Amino acid sequence: MKRYVLRVISPAAALALWQALTSLDVDLWLRFSQFPTVTEVARAFAARLAGPDYWTDLTDSLVRILTGFLLAAVLGVATGVLVARSRLAEDLLGPVLEVIRPIPAIALVPVAILLFPSNEQGIVFITCTAAFFPVLVSTRHAVRALTPTWEEAVRTMGGGRWRILGSVVLPGALPGVFGGLSVGIGVSWICVISAEMISGQYGVGYRTWQDYTVVDYPGVFVGMVTIGVLGWVTSTAVELLGRRLTHWLPRTAYAPSARPSGPARSVKPAPTAPAAVPGGPASQEARDEHLV
Repeated sequence: MKRYVLRVISPAAALALWQALTSLDVDLWLRFSQFPTVTEVARAFAARLAGPDYWTDLTDSLVRILTGFLLAAVLGVATGVLVARSRLAEDLLGPVLEVIRPIPAIALVPVAILLFPSNEQGIVFITCTAAFFPVLVSTRHAVRALTPTWEEAVRTMGGGRWRILGSVVLPGALPGVFGGLSVGIGVSWICVISAEMISGQYGVGYRTWQDYTVVDYPGVFVGMVTIGVLGWVTSTAVELLGRRLTHWLPRTAYAPSARPSGPARSVKPAPTAPAAVPGGPASQEARDEHLV
């Protein structure tokens, strides 16, 4: 119960601080007088919820993020397992992937505009590229970190390549895969919003940028809050799915150390073994172990 209370108090305190700084027009070094207040953002949010444009933008952004992320999850896991399990695939694909990986996905917007016939396909491509590499790298490291004993045990019992893949490789790499998926969904939201701002026609990012161009700062903050909530919901969904699929993993929970209520009781020292007599059987065994 205390944890839930703290989780409610934390955002409430942040909102109260925001309201106080903006309503009092505090200008020390940061110019909070330029910010809209919490009440202004709340009124703008309520007005957006009552109109159809908000839900259209929300649906478009969700379709783009889910399409690109699912493609990245399938391609990233498949490529990561292939590169980790095959030297030929590593030699052929590794150099190309390592050259492309440092390029920010948002820098591929001109490539997407030239490559795809529609902006919608280009935005999905950028979203997929953003999530692909975190999933690929996490899957590759997770597969390479598997214990070889598991695979040898399956081979001993007559299992083939596909049996090893289905019963050892994929289940064993699943925690690492979901770590990459958690990172990938966050990066995907960053890139899809940026792509919508640059070349989109609808979506939360497009609407947020339009509000900025017409100096509607409460609308800008409505878009920011929407992006944050959507990112939190999707990342939580990925985490819950990962916990469900990896329920066999041991879970660690925080447990505060208990303090003794009463006076400390003295513990009797354990009896020590008698010292070995020089030249006796014990000393002879010690010499034999030393020689061994």
